[in-house]
Amino acid sequence: MANNKVRSMTAFGRAEVNYSTGTAIWEMRSVNHRYLEPHFRLPEAARAQEPKLREQLRQTLNRGKLEMTLTLKPVSGQTAAIEVNQALAEQLVKAASLVAPASDSLALNPLEILKWPGVIAEPETDADEQASAILDGFKQALQQVVDNREREGAELAGFIEARIKGISEQVGQVRALLPQILENQREKLRTRLAELLEEVDKDRIEQEIAVLAQKADVDEELDRLDAHVNEARRVLKNGGAIGRRLDFLMQEFNREANTLSSKSVVTDTTQAAVELKVLIEQMREQVQNIE
Repeated sequence: MANNKVRSMTAFGRAEVNYSTGTAIWEMRSVNHRYLEPHFRLPEAARAQEPKLREQLRQTLNRGKLEMTLTLKPVSGQTAAIEVNQALAEQLVKAASLVAPASDSLALNPLEILKWPGVIAEPETDADEQASAILDGFKQALQQVVDNREREGAELAGFIEARIKGISEQVGQVRALLPQILENQREKLRTRLAELLEEVDKDRIEQEIAVLAQKADVDEELDRLDAHVNEARRVLKNGGAIGRRLDFLMQEFNREANTLSSKSVVTDTTQAAVELKVLIEQMREQVQNIE
């Protein structure tokens, strides 16, 4: 099913649909998972519909672990006469009488006989009507799950967008400071070499300055961080099943932050790298719950 909204993978849904002889009650719980993993708890009367239910689910959701329970509740206060399967009851009584001599404490309780499956005939149910109620209830509960996922997904998207903005601001601050940082490092190196060398070799000094500048230049890392920021914003805007893509981007963000930290030569870039890592980790935790 086409969808351009960001969804979480945590949600709950419940629906009840009545039919002539009962009520179909669906309860669904969804949590995060790498793939779509459905678990159905169905009464025997609904087993034949499981393939259709799975297909409906597959067309609606992409990821998440779902626990889905169907209860078929008979109409309360039904006044239809109780029909007893006399033949089955007699067989049970006969079987009980055969094992009675083996136990002095064994006493046959008529109510226990009536509880045996099939002894009391269930009210006749229109199979097509019941199947329709089961499918309608499934769709209603599933739509609740989708709606809840989208509401929470919107909150997650806002959280992530705020962190992306924070990353962009950190990149901008480091980029603005970079020329001054590199010039300060050049001056420190010139002063240090001038103190150590009796006869200053200007070419050697410039070579050392060039090497240091190359090590301290993080312009490439800043460009890649900007590119990741733009891609993350594009992915969020497009929506849909974006969890895996965002998870990959978190790894790329983290790689550039680590490189920035390793190439840091001043406190400003070190602090920026630390702040980037904090923002990335906050995003990574929330991305795990996005479909």
